[in-house]
Amino acid sequence: MMRKLLDGLYLASGYLAGLFLIAIFVLMMALSIGREIGVNIKSGDDITAWCMAAMAFLGLAHTFKSGEMIRVGLLTERLRGRAKWGAEVFALSMAAVFVGFFAWEVVKMMYTSWLINDTSTGVLVVPLWIPQTGFAAGLVILFVAVLDELVHVLRGNMPRYEKEPPKTAEELIERAVASAV
Repeated sequence: MMRKLLDGLYLASGYLAGLFLIAIFVLMMALSIGREIGVNIKSGDDITAWCMAAMAFLGLAHTFKSGEMIRVGLLTERLRGRAKWGAEVFALSMAAVFVGFFAWEVVKMMYTSWLINDTSTGVLVVPLWIPQTGFAAGLVILFVAVLDELVHVLRGNMPRYEKEPPKTAEELIERAVASAV
């Protein structure tokens, strides 16, 4: 039940990031066409930037859990057994500390913006806590994903983000194509 809920959260976060990507595309096209025909979209650049931040941060947890996040495995790939498990636990623990701290500070910033009614300075006045929500939510969901993976590894399991090495050259090429490398 909890596994299904967490996986659904990560997937929903990924889909939401995708929707923000579509919004960026639509806004950029509207801004480009609008310039050509003399139509100005008020604060279009600001809205696009807010969508970009939301897209980037909301996509982090899904990317992490899918094993598509860039990570340096030079050390962990060479380790085996208990040493590999220890290195994974250490890396995930450090990730939890840093992401947790970052998420905490961003949520505090968003809350402060809400408390003091901080607004944008552009043509379109928007309370800043609204665009900061995507940033904060993405980091909180990533923190949950890192903790989820840490607990999974602490129970003696292999990390879910780590894929088995390809067994054939065709499988290696197929993976590279699938991940858009």
